[in-house]
Amino acid sequence: MTDNADTPKEEAVARATDSAADGASSESDKGSSGSKNAMIESRRLCKYYGPFIAAENVDFSVPKGQVAAFLGPNGAGKSTTMKMLTGYLAPSSGSARIGGHDMQRDRIKGSEMIGYLPESGPLYAEMTPHSLLEYVGAARGMKANLDERLHFVAEKCALKSVWSKPIGKLSKGFRQRVGMAQALLHDPEVLILDEPTSGLDPNQVHDVRDLITSLAETKTVLLSTHILREVKAICSRVILIDQGRVIFDGPVDDLAGTEEQMEERFRELTATK
Repeated sequence: MTDNADTPKEEAVARATDSAADGASSESDKGSSGSKNAMIESRRLCKYYGPFIAAENVDFSVPKGQVAAFLGPNGAGKSTTMKMLTGYLAPSSGSARIGGHDMQRDRIKGSEMIGYLPESGPLYAEMTPHSLLEYVGAARGMKANLDERLHFVAEKCALKSVWSKPIGKLSKGFRQRVGMAQALLHDPEVLILDEPTSGLDPNQVHDVRDLITSLAETKTVLLSTHILREVKAICSRVILIDQGRVIFDGPVDDLAGTEEQMEERFRELTATK
């Protein structure tokens, strides 16, 4: 064996990188019309903490109406990238755009278009789902349709049974549903969801999948998850990140056919040397 022989992971990443490059080239061939249709844009986003690389040259766009899965092992840079896309975290370099709005220069306009469910999102424990969502609606300037939207999220997120109960006394699954409700409250065009089914029981997971599928008819969704079954069920595209860098970007079927094959491909691409 020669000294420069590639490891299985290096070979897998090389194949995936070529696939991602082909996809990027195809998008470029569409010209300016493709850019106009992009609702989520990550333009060579980088985030460094001293010598540590949290994200480096993360480059992709998600067009209107697409549900894209954002995958990667723990610590790969998914949450960091999502925070930069939503304007919650300033990048070291590069830019993020939501609906054409630069999230550093025009964050307020961009934020109006986003429904963001962060990982372990903060909630006020002493408030009820009803009072919290009323507060969020007031902060967003919702007046004319607030009651209508409160009714919508209470029903869609199955919160009616705990509508007047303090959030601090709710289970993790119910707290997650409150977080989803605040992301949906203002009827945003873009949803950025960081592990939305975390802590939910199988019935609740099924309901969230159905909800995301129905919302995808009119919205653009970037979804982070560790559950590959969700990817097969509701996503049309996979963006895979490892060690802060995108190593695969393409249709779900290009990653693998069955769920078992997808798991094997995921391990092949992200396994440490």
